[in-house]
Amino acid sequence: MSHSTRKNPPLIAHIIHRLAIGGLENGLVNLINHMPTNRYRHAIICMTEYTDFSQRIQHDDVTLHALHKREGNDFSIHRRLWQLLRQLRPAIVHTRNLATLEMQTTAAFAGVRHRVHGEHGWDIGDLDGSSIKQRRLRQLFRPFISQYVVLSQHQRDYLLKNIGVPATRINSICNGVNTQLFYPTSAAHISAPPNGFAPPGTLVIGTVMRMQPVKAPEMLVDSFIQLLAQEPTARERIRLVMIGDGALLPMLRERLTAAGVMNLAWLPGARDDIPNLLRSFDVFVLPSLAEGICNTILEAMASGLPVIATRVGGNPELVIAGETGDLIAPANVNELTAILAAYLHSPARIQKEGQAARHRAEQEFSLDTMVGRYLAVYDKLLTH
Repeated sequence: MSHSTRKNPPLIAHIIHRLAIGGLENGLVNLINHMPTNRYRHAIICMTEYTDFSQRIQHDDVTLHALHKREGNDFSIHRRLWQLLRQLRPAIVHTRNLATLEMQTTAAFAGVRHRVHGEHGWDIGDLDGSSIKQRRLRQLFRPFISQYVVLSQHQRDYLLKNIGVPATRINSICNGVNTQLFYPTSAAHISAPPNGFAPPGTLVIGTVMRMQPVKAPEMLVDSFIQLLAQEPTARERIRLVMIGDGALLPMLRERLTAAGVMNLAWLPGARDDIPNLLRSFDVFVLPSLAEGICNTILEAMASGLPVIATRVGGNPELVIAGETGDLIAPANVNELTAILAAYLHSPARIQKEGQAARHRAEQEFSLDTMVGRYLAVYDKLLTH
């Protein structure tokens, strides 16, 4: 039967750790929302739980399931997942990242023939994939996986060389970004909230991230404090906006307060108006210690912002130094400060690189391209 005439399209069961705000989760919701409904149906199975973030799913027929996994080893989750898969009868199971890798065996025992695993990024405990324990885990579960999806060349090389996955089973699919939702402001400048926080002519240094160790948000805070100390007029000319929640947020606020600059920074926690907030930034910074392909970098690029990112993971595949932003060494506060100072003194560079970033997002990282590549992986499995 042709794809277009399917009355009951095959079901894909996407297994993730938790459905909440995050890059992986955002990519999954984008994929489901933009995939033609006559091609596949979807179920999202959360090892732990799902949150209000699930309301971003636009299709009514997507089912959500929470397995409520307990902390540590919860062996009963395999039985719960097995029962659910026997009930759902998906054509394909798609797990993502190390937290769900072992569910590949449960899917196999539940009779799911076609199994996909996505590698989306690195964990704080294994920033470069060098952990022997995690390497052995991936090697152990390799026979159960039909096809892999990787977001970056870095992850592709890791699977090929360290895990021994044949090239024919690895698919490189970069995340896509919604360029209709994320776009540059047509006005001269949208003022960053709160009111009066960033007067006209102020350079707003912004970021959107989870405030957790792997993202290294304290590096940006330290660089901001350093820049204020180095530039005589900086207090009038620069502001810092850091959007996102996480365990490190109180510490970041304390550090800014101790330096006497909390009034020049805004750290409101999680927000649901990210597209508008990005349009209020001038420069976007992501100081991560490790990354796959970062959704927020793509969103910043689509919003017409130059991006300063660390030279890790897939970041160099997104940011072209000197053309759409700049790349720095991880954990190098002095280097970040020097680059921010250069942007402060060159508004023309900000405008030029921001325009180039927007163009690159439109040409290379569209949602249609991403969806087409995922469809090709799923279709290939069901036709072989």
